[in-house]
Amino acid sequence: MVPMKRNLVAALLVRLPLTSKAETPEEWIALGARVHGAFGSFIPLGIKIGLDAMGRLNARPRELTVVYYDSDRSPCACFADGIAIATQASVGQRTLTIASEKAPIDDAAIIVIRPRRGGAGFKYTIPVAALGKLNQMNKELDPLGRYDAVMSSVGLFQVEPAP
Repeated sequence: MVPMKRNLVAALLVRLPLTSKAETPEEWIALGARVHGAFGSFIPLGIKIGLDAMGRLNARPRELTVVYYDSDRSPCACFADGIAIATQASVGQRTLTIASEKAPIDDAAIIVIRPRRGGAGFKYTIPVAALGKLNQMNKELDPLGRYDAVMSSVGLFQVEPAP
């Protein structure tokens, strides 16, 4: 093989795992359960938000920062674990922060996701109204059913440019 072609092929192979790796639903479920301790419907919603942000910001894993605003109306910050596994933002890397300020009363959570190196980002709002639908999924569906239901649902969150 010509050296230039060999270098091109090597460069493509090095980049391939970063750009084409996709988790299967079963892999997301196993990872979510391992990280969070269970796989309720809040985890795939976090995954969905994290993947949406990565797509909108054309980002790869570890290239985003996340600030998560929890609400007293939400049972826990489960959404943050899903976002963390999708984006690979982490508390230890200081790229995922649980804010001390609370989300407004009508919101289960607000998440602001930006590029790690700075720039415009997006604000995701999970309304309290979504909790009923998510809780029903937890009662009626197994983990794969929850994953599929969340991924195919619309209206579980709103997204807008971050202020």
